[in-house]
Amino acid sequence: MQRLSTAIKVHLSLLVVSLIYGATFSMAKIIMPSLIAPYGFILLRVFSGAVLFLLVHSLFVQEKVSRKDLAPLAISALFGVAANMLMFFKGLSITSPINGSVLMLVTPVFVLILSALIYKESLHWQKVSGVLMAAVGALFLIGGWRLKFEADKVIGDIFIMLNALSYAIYLVYVRKLMRKYSPITVSKWNFLFGFLFVLPFGFEELMSVNWSLFGNVEWAIVAFVLLGTTFLTYLLNAYALGHASATLVGSYIYLQPVVATILAILLKQDQLNTLKVIYILTIFAGVYLVSFKKKQINGN
Repeated sequence: MQRLSTAIKVHLSLLVVSLIYGATFSMAKIIMPSLIAPYGFILLRVFSGAVLFLLVHSLFVQEKVSRKDLAPLAISALFGVAANMLMFFKGLSITSPINGSVLMLVTPVFVLILSALIYKESLHWQKVSGVLMAAVGALFLIGGWRLKFEADKVIGDIFIMLNALSYAIYLVYVRKLMRKYSPITVSKWNFLFGFLFVLPFGFEELMSVNWSLFGNVEWAIVAFVLLGTTFLTYLLNAYALGHASATLVGSYIYLQPVVATILAILLKQDQLNTLKVIYILTIFAGVYLVSFKKKQINGN
């Protein structure tokens, strides 16, 4: 059987990431914040990520990094692990879920702009129109028309926007490290530095968790978030960033509402209709345009 091409592996990796993230929001609500506070959960995630990547790295990679790259790795951890997680949960605790969902859609737009400014990536019409098309589809799919800016929630909205900008900076900035080192190596250092950044925020909340209240379902959710949402998603995203543009990786965020919608329909919490199908197809068409590469003339 012929091996899968790198492009297909990248898209499959990003699709799995979207599937995991799409399922995480509903599952995490079962235990957070009733059983574990947000910052405590973040610290648990980052600590487990650091342990898992250290273990996998020591067994399979054993790659050393140059001392001069430790500072860039710390910067990528600041934006990609610590800042985006902390600001997202802080913002979501203040603003409404619909505001948080809608404002997160600007992440690929930030990635597109930063990639053009930093790496001088061309803003050809396929990429720009693809990002905008997917954004519109996702906006309508999650009911973006219900977005409301209220005085008491503005700070939360700002935190969500800063989270989106932080993650965009991470996707663009970390790409050069992914091209130099193994995804496991970069992820290991990101979580090690990330743990140091997050520790002061989540230590007290994590220590106050009453683990005796957790049953089989709750422990299964914790395992899913730690192994899937934390370890596997960062690993697959890291792999994709080593072989694709940050804009493509960022644009897959628009598939998360699709996954959430499909899960809601399967669980009979929502119903499929013509408009939802149109929105979903619009998102897929937009992501396709972002991944589309213009053929070079004369085969050069």
